[in-house]
Amino acid sequence: MRRNFSKLRLLPAALSIATVACGTSSAASRSSPGQSASSPTAVVIDAGHGGFDRGGIPGQMVAEKEMTLDVAQRLKSLLAASGYRVVMTRDSDVFVPLPTRVAIANSYGNAIFVCIHFNSAKRMGAGGIETYFYSRDSLPLASAIHYYVAGGAPSSNRGVRRRGFYVLRKTTIPAVLVECGFLTNPTEAAYAQTASYRQKLAEEIAAGVRGRNSVASALNSTPLATGESIPLQSYIDQTKVTKSEGHRSKRSHKKSARKKKSSSKSTESEASAPKTPEG
Repeated sequence: MRRNFSKLRLLPAALSIATVACGTSSAASRSSPGQSASSPTAVVIDAGHGGFDRGGIPGQMVAEKEMTLDVAQRLKSLLAASGYRVVMTRDSDVFVPLPTRVAIANSYGNAIFVCIHFNSAKRMGAGGIETYFYSRDSLPLASAIHYYVAGGAPSSNRGVRRRGFYVLRKTTIPAVLVECGFLTNPTEAAYAQTASYRQKLAEEIAAGVRGRNSVASALNSTPLATGESIPLQSYIDQTKVTKSEGHRSKRSHKKSARKKKSSSKSTESEASAPKTPEG
């Protein structure tokens, strides 16, 4: 999911581009009949990938774009039934550029942004649920969604992570990206291909959206009395990993390899060299 696009700032242009990209005359905004001007927060749902962007890694059997869209559409129905105004960045199998997705999200001041993805890795055994955020204001939303999705899924809990993905870094509203399991993991891919499991994922994400105001603040010992208290999740800050650290790791490995040729003690040196974490 590496992206490097520039941010769109003008609302008219953003909505125009969104209309062209989605191939429809509407951004799929939905609201319940009983909503008023002071209605609940709008939810912008972003189904990852789409169109020619299949998602995942080369050779992956299950298309990520299909799984994300299905979960997103189920989530839309659930949230609309709960009275939320729902906006879809895409509601069909089309490619929407990342700046357009961000522009749609940023055009709604009183809103939250939920980006849905599935994970992939070269190692088939890699699995689990993880949720990403970037701005500190997004942590309660990430905590709530992760609390429900990781708690309701049979997969392992990979935790909440802070990382500068484009759609998280460029949005001006609370934004999260939830990875709903690894499609390269045979067991998790089998789960994802069942309608009942995708419905379960949508229900858990919806529960997180509805419960985001019940997340206990680390700065406030008295949680908001809006239902069951949801613990604020600890997180791994992956924004601290720099390219220079990666280069140092490679240089260390090469240095150890050279020592192996000249000394019988090289095994100890290589064992201490830092390893690249698996995505």
